[in-house]
Amino acid sequence: MYDATWGRVFAFGYDRWFARAERAGLRDLRRRALAPAAGRTLEIGAGTGLNHDLYPATVGALTLTEPFGPMAAQLREKAATLSPPPAVIEAPAEELPFADASFDTVCVTLVLCTVPEQQRALAEIARVLRPGGRLLFLEHVRSDDPRLARWQERLNPLWRVFGHGCNCNRDTAAALERSPLRVERSEGGRIPGAPGLASPLLLGSAVAPGSA
Repeated sequence: MYDATWGRVFAFGYDRWFARAERAGLRDLRRRALAPAAGRTLEIGAGTGLNHDLYPATVGALTLTEPFGPMAAQLREKAATLSPPPAVIEAPAEELPFADASFDTVCVTLVLCTVPEQQRALAEIARVLRPGGRLLFLEHVRSDDPRLARWQERLNPLWRVFGHGCNCNRDTAAALERSPLRVERSEGGRIPGAPGLASPLLLGSAVAPGSA
């Protein structure tokens, strides 16, 4: 019922709701996060395709996954404008329909806040990456400021309803440290133009276990 009502409204208005932050600098952050992508590349939770024209020329075959049908429909429309058009697959991050070591790069931007099972999703990312492959991430996260973190905790139940499952209080840095991946680079900051609860930023990369 939720997906059939508010979920569809959320998908329809997604690009409009992000427009202010994109203009304020989020689009530049996306470009920076995706700049190291190379080779066989998978974007998880590609949403409506806000990253679709930001990938560098070093990317070979591009595959996009999105679990929510109304968003995937918009994603397919944008993907069709690329040459060659990437494959678009409806699949959750926790159950990726790919063989082990299928990709050189996996990208997530504003996705790990929403996946129902964050640690399981990170384990799946490590599985589908080749040994030494990279996860590139840009996420809004739990604040290091105790005062803001307390407000994130208090308001997260309401935030999840209006944000279609998004959590404003996830400690994604700690989740990455617990995952099979090795964090090689990370930086904090603020997402410009984003609501205060969702402004703390984590941007960086992590490497899959094994030798390249």
